[in-house]
Amino acid sequence: MIITKKALPRRTFLRGAGATLALPLLDAMVPALSAMSRTAAAPVRRLAFSYIPNGAIMEQWTPAAAGTAFDLPPILASLEPHRDRLVVLSGLDSRPAEAAEGEGSGDHARASAVWLTGVHPRRTQGADVRGAKTIDQMAADELGRDTQLRSLEVAAEDFTAVGGCDIGYSCSYVNTLSWRTATRPLPMQTDPRVVFERLFGEGLGAEERRRQLGRDRSILDAIVGEVGRLRTRLGAADAARVHEYLDSVRDVEQRVRKVEARVGEHIELPEMPVGVPELYDDHVKLMYDLQVLAFQTDVTRVSTFMLAREASTRTYSHIGVPDPHHAISHHGNAPDKVAKHAKINTYHVSLFRYFLDRLRETPDGDGTLLDHSLLLYGGCISNGNLHLHTDLPVLLAGGAGGRLRGGRHVVSADGTPLTNLLLSILDKVDVHRDRLGDSTGRLTGV
Repeated sequence: MIITKKALPRRTFLRGAGATLALPLLDAMVPALSAMSRTAAAPVRRLAFSYIPNGAIMEQWTPAAAGTAFDLPPILASLEPHRDRLVVLSGLDSRPAEAAEGEGSGDHARASAVWLTGVHPRRTQGADVRGAKTIDQMAADELGRDTQLRSLEVAAEDFTAVGGCDIGYSCSYVNTLSWRTATRPLPMQTDPRVVFERLFGEGLGAEERRRQLGRDRSILDAIVGEVGRLRTRLGAADAARVHEYLDSVRDVEQRVRKVEARVGEHIELPEMPVGVPELYDDHVKLMYDLQVLAFQTDVTRVSTFMLAREASTRTYSHIGVPDPHHAISHHGNAPDKVAKHAKINTYHVSLFRYFLDRLRETPDGDGTLLDHSLLLYGGCISNGNLHLHTDLPVLLAGGAGGRLRGGRHVVSADGTPLTNLLLSILDKVDVHRDRLGDSTGRLTGV
């Protein structure tokens, strides 16, 4: 590692008219003769949560053997290149997502509301919603103290419905994963343009951004002078890293523009959300790329992502499933419907694999973003046909800064709460709580 005598501040920004770009971690940010782990430039831990709705075909999700000598089953097979950074977890339950006495259905609303809390939500279709603070927000209280954004909440499906969205339950419960407080659900942004400008814009109004930046100019054009001056202070390795980072920003920006071109030329800059991609595949990958950029530049250290909302009726014709997802999840054990549901599960996992690929190929200090991140992927329904909230489909990925040992399938005793895992996740990023929802302790083995 080439270390300069006078270090750049870890929070170095490139600024121009209507644009602000934080830099990724560079060698030049480490003071001379200092161990990186003892400096402000030490890699930080990130947390990312990816949620899948409507359950999974667990027979094709769960490895046959526990421990390290297991084969990844069909749904998870695409994750094999990241096996060393993967922990599959079986036997975890979320009983608070089940109906209370006299409640009846509403499992989908409860599932997304409970996944990161372990607390049964109030049954209401009005504004008097009540859930619980989610663990991403608990983590953001600590990890977000020194970042531009406390946390980032994104989704790949429209979340504008209001009123009742599941039997007796407000749409607020299915519209988000994140709750700032027990009564304050956080909106999830579906528009890549809005997310991009939150990460790299100056926080100006739409008209002011249009005037300063111009619709047809790259955000990078506004900082070209700053980039030139910065390069005179960098070694060859850092200069190459900055070049790769700016290429990534430009690539995402160009993809956002292509999306906007497809949906019409007369689009207002947000405030009004625009530019949601036509193709689901493009949308999910773009949202994952934005999370990578946010982590790389330390704009935020916590993200939540809904690949689709609970009870989603999205179709997946491009993978051979033209049927609505929710209908397919109620397969009644019909082989053709089971196969289609498994195909959707497999496809969602392949998109998560894309996220892992991007994190692993992005340098971060003495490792990669994947080494320094902890990711939870899964959902709060196992058998979608029966609306079961036991033995859930969940897995961990990443290195958590050396605190997660991968390549394992951990099987918990029957009745182990999912919240035991959530407490252990918080521990790994130095956010400590005594209890969480229905927890009975920490999850052993992770």
